[in-house]
Amino acid sequence: MASPPLCPCGSGLNLAECCGPYLSGTAAAPTPEALMRSRYTAYALGSGDYLIATWHPSTRPAQLGLEPKATRWLKLEILEAPPHSEDAGEVDFTADFFAEGSLQTLHETSHFRRESGRWYYLDGKAMWERHKPPGRNDPCWCGSGKKFKKCCGG
Repeated sequence: MASPPLCPCGSGLNLAECCGPYLSGTAAAPTPEALMRSRYTAYALGSGDYLIATWHPSTRPAQLGLEPKATRWLKLEILEAPPHSEDAGEVDFTADFFAEGSLQTLHETSHFRRESGRWYYLDGKAMWERHKPPGRNDPCWCGSGKKFKKCCGG
């Protein structure tokens, strides 16, 4: 029997025990960090509806333009999630992803607002970095333990 899939957010829990209830709408993210992790998971799984639903109406785009399989999200790292107030919080993170033929890193400090008991993504200050790909025989950047040519470079 196959084991349940791990949550893309990197918590080490399976999806059903971590971000799954938030994405399905059976629970609301209780903190800014939980919402950040669930939004990363939504990007990784291509769940645009969840992203729109958790984006604050004052800054929400009309559409996201997510293209299936255009971006492969590899790793989320929470750098800082300081204590939040009753209605505002922020999370500083990096997210590695593969797009347009190269490894890229998004480093963002995201701002969140809580209204009517629910957290929403408000906005963020983002910096992008494009990395030089590893050599064919170097370890893959996704952390699989495989050579790049047998994993993300194949």
